[in-house]
Amino acid sequence: MIPFLDLQAVNASLREELLSAAARVIDSGWYIQGQELKAFEQEFAAYCGTRHCVGVANGLDALILVLRAWKALGRLKEGDEVIVPANTYIASILAITENRLTPVLVEPDEQSCNLSPNKIAAAITPNTKAILAVHLYGRLAPMADIMALAEKHQLLVLEDSAQAHGAAIGERRAGSWGHASGFSFYPGKNLGALGDGGAVTTSDDDLAEAVRAIGNYGSQKKYENIYQGVNSRLDELQAALLRVKLVRLDQDTNARRKVAQRYLSGISHPSIALPGSSQYWLECAEQHVWHLFIVRCTDRRSLQAHLQQHGVQTLVHYPIPPHLQQAYSSWNGLSLPLTEKLHEQVLSLPIGPAMTNEQVESVVAACNAYGC
Repeated sequence: MIPFLDLQAVNASLREELLSAAARVIDSGWYIQGQELKAFEQEFAAYCGTRHCVGVANGLDALILVLRAWKALGRLKEGDEVIVPANTYIASILAITENRLTPVLVEPDEQSCNLSPNKIAAAITPNTKAILAVHLYGRLAPMADIMALAEKHQLLVLEDSAQAHGAAIGERRAGSWGHASGFSFYPGKNLGALGDGGAVTTSDDDLAEAVRAIGNYGSQKKYENIYQGVNSRLDELQAALLRVKLVRLDQDTNARRKVAQRYLSGISHPSIALPGSSQYWLECAEQHVWHLFIVRCTDRRSLQAHLQQHGVQTLVHYPIPPHLQQAYSSWNGLSLPLTEKLHEQVLSLPIGPAMTNEQVESVVAACNAYGC
């Protein structure tokens, strides 16, 4: 079976470096908020192109803490509206409602599956105070247009970069476009820890200070609490392991791009729709980090069963959109037809830096044999 993502193979290629980093932390006797975290924060901020990186416990916390810090700084208040794509993973929505802010769900651009500036503009009201731009599947949302809208309407912009480590538009990478960004280092991410982890990037000094304090029990100095904070910190072990993986991130991204390019040029079955159009995605391949390679099929269940029978593991990202989840039952009557269609049709093919050429060709052949 060709795995969707072979994490064992990914980590095996870095085994000695990872073991050395782990041993360094164990031998140090310092396991929380030490030199490994400080070094990783500096290195990841430099990689993204921001002044600050604040390590936190996970990607959801990264988003929650930014919004919470903006409230603490008086830039947001309860009830303010935050525009967010309707077809995102539920974490993007949870971060908004956890802060007692109001999500405004908008349909995505069908070709990119990311936010559409025109649809953002149509959703802005006097109560809109922020935009949460999700870089879905590893390609940046149209950030230049989004930032122009934000400046025009005096809105805050938070990037959800959980799937976009290293993705760029021109020379600017994910995490450096908005006023802040949240990253996840969940093991399956392009930059994945060996456990949970996350980070906030920003060039806003006051925001970075507030996020760091709120995630440390509301404290900047031990036993002195200026906020009603929480415990959300990236530990030394994960920081050390992420430092190893960060060095290899661009190399791994290039490997993903090669897989994606082969899929785009090789999959030709008429019932399998490639992301956007193949030419559209080939043109942006050097900027896209391909966290996921999604195809669309009107009979997804049949395609998934066919690929399983041909030894190809696939996943669905995501089967139920946020507005149809039980957790948000008051939204179940919303009409978001494009979002619902995407969630009914998308299927994620295997993609990862450890895939062999033989595996990639097998996936292409299995897709083209669908229905035969």
